[in-house]
Amino acid sequence: MTVLADIRKGESLETTLEPVSRMDLIKYSGSSGDFNPIHTIDEEAKKAGLPGIIAHGMWTMGNLSKLFTAYYDEGYIKDYNIRFTGMVFLNDVLTLKADLVDIVDQSLIFDVKAINQHQKAVVKGKLIFERY
Repeated sequence: MTVLADIRKGESLETTLEPVSRMDLIKYSGSSGDFNPIHTIDEEAKKAGLPGIIAHGMWTMGNLSKLFTAYYDEGYIKDYNIRFTGMVFLNDVLTLKADLVDIVDQSLIFDVKAINQHQKAVVKGKLIFERY
């Protein structure tokens, strides 16, 4: 599909990311201003009761919106609601998916999710893409 206007109810957008790296999270810490050490320092994550460092929730959410980057000349993300349903760890491989569930006028309504390599959804939500 080269244009989002061609998508039909029941169809999906999907991509798989490279494994989550420590550098991804260090860079995101700097750009977001979220320097909580559970995202970058193993010992601090373990002190907090985690098995290892975890990705920022907003890092995962931001990556999910990348499914629509190629279509910004056709419209924009009008609304985006998600719920975090699991943690993302170093080396996790996330598959990002947006299923078109409805079309209302110029609005494309998607169910979105990020699924890890164990087929567990770590983020679920709704996204409305408004066409120009």
